[in-house]
Amino acid sequence: MADNASDKHQDGEKGHVVVGGSTDGEGSHFVHDEVYERRLIRKIDRHLVPIVMLLYLTSFLDRVNIGNARLYGMEEDLNMKGNMYQTAVSVLFVTYLAFEVPSNLVLKKLRPSRYISVITTMWGIIATCTGLVQTYNQLIALRVVLGIFEAGLFPGMAIYLTFFYTRKELAVRIGYLFVASALAGACGGLLAFAIGNMDGIAGRRGWRWILIIEGIPSFILGIATFFLLPDDPESARFLSEDEKTYMHARRLQQQGETLDAQKFHWADVRACLRDWKVWGFAFAQFGADTMLYGFSNYLPTVLQQIGQWSAPVTQVLTIPCYFLGAVTYLLMARLSDHTQRRGIFCTLFGLISILGYAILLSNVSSAAHYAGTFLVAMGLYVLVGIPLAWLPNNLPRYGKRTTATGLQLTIGNASGIMAPFIYATGDKPRYIRGHAVSLAMVGFATLVYTFFWYWFTRQNARRARGEDDHVLTNKTEKEIQELGDEAPTFKYIT
Repeated sequence: MADNASDKHQDGEKGHVVVGGSTDGEGSHFVHDEVYERRLIRKIDRHLVPIVMLLYLTSFLDRVNIGNARLYGMEEDLNMKGNMYQTAVSVLFVTYLAFEVPSNLVLKKLRPSRYISVITTMWGIIATCTGLVQTYNQLIALRVVLGIFEAGLFPGMAIYLTFFYTRKELAVRIGYLFVASALAGACGGLLAFAIGNMDGIAGRRGWRWILIIEGIPSFILGIATFFLLPDDPESARFLSEDEKTYMHARRLQQQGETLDAQKFHWADVRACLRDWKVWGFAFAQFGADTMLYGFSNYLPTVLQQIGQWSAPVTQVLTIPCYFLGAVTYLLMARLSDHTQRRGIFCTLFGLISILGYAILLSNVSSAAHYAGTFLVAMGLYVLVGIPLAWLPNNLPRYGKRTTATGLQLTIGNASGIMAPFIYATGDKPRYIRGHAVSLAMVGFATLVYTFFWYWFTRQNARRARGEDDHVLTNKTEKEIQELGDEAPTFKYIT
């Protein structure tokens, strides 16, 4: 190969080749090296995945550990009656929702390493201080502020991961976030079981120690994130120059991933707001997230009522539910990425969760009800998590993708305001209304995702037959690529 026709980059024993005088991705030719790429992705995983998982684990733990604190005297100490606990849970989502989309729009400009570091440190301080409140009003105030700072993490991480991973790699990496949330649920129960025994130490009740001790890691992690989290592949200190060049070139090989498409344009924001598919995904996310927040915040309470178990036993019984949910999701996310299919997993595991709620609604034994929670957990993270990879997979333009993810999560997380009230204190011990509403919302989400599975498949077939090729008339190859998902050459992941 002539020197003026190629640049060759070596990494260890195995290299790769970017052919062409330019490495800007446009006007150059990319030669895929599968062995090199697998090694490179494993390297990125080693450096990014632990940080990303820890960030979301601490975030989710600080958001839902109020459910564990409830079992250790919080309501009694703060004189909480009626639906006051439900209000304390839901009020966080008012500010959480308001700040999700704006947070995503400024993520790139403020730099992920700095922005994520600041919000993590701040919510760590607030979460820790929640264990020191003396009145119900103070609890409400801190929950409101906690929502402001936690709002930027999950949507930010969902977009941040697209800086490093391609469409065929994203579901597993989004999956790691949900594995982290499942671990947070399991660890929360285990930690609450251990920390609850500190009741009375330094004159503080067990619920206070739960909130204080579980908030401190977020503060420490926030400071560490500033030094450990790269903004993008180009700023990653653990990548060599050759690896950065390869990452840049392979990114631009994805459908619609032109240099201009990776810049923020307000036109892409407007295109997102006009796209019915984005709104469909967002409202389906609301249905799935109703299950997520109802299950996460109320599993300890529901289990305690099912078997009339003590608080410590209840905490231990939550752990296998979360463990099963985490393992199921991780396996299905890997299979989803391997097959490049999303819809079939959403449909199948949505039905599994529906079966779980049907058992919880039935007049059967406590053991059967406990088994029902396992079925809910199996479908929970798949139905909530896979669509968060599915939608951005089908939106190659950055501005549209980041706005869509923000909307998807904002509308989805609005269920966090509703979910506490469908599990009203007066509905115990069976919580029929909560389970029935959750079942209906999961059914709605499953139907929507099944429809998108069908619609994307039909559109791909239509485009393969050339039925939309009239759009290509008088357009250059670059202009066609700039159309993003609207280009007749773009193939949707189904």
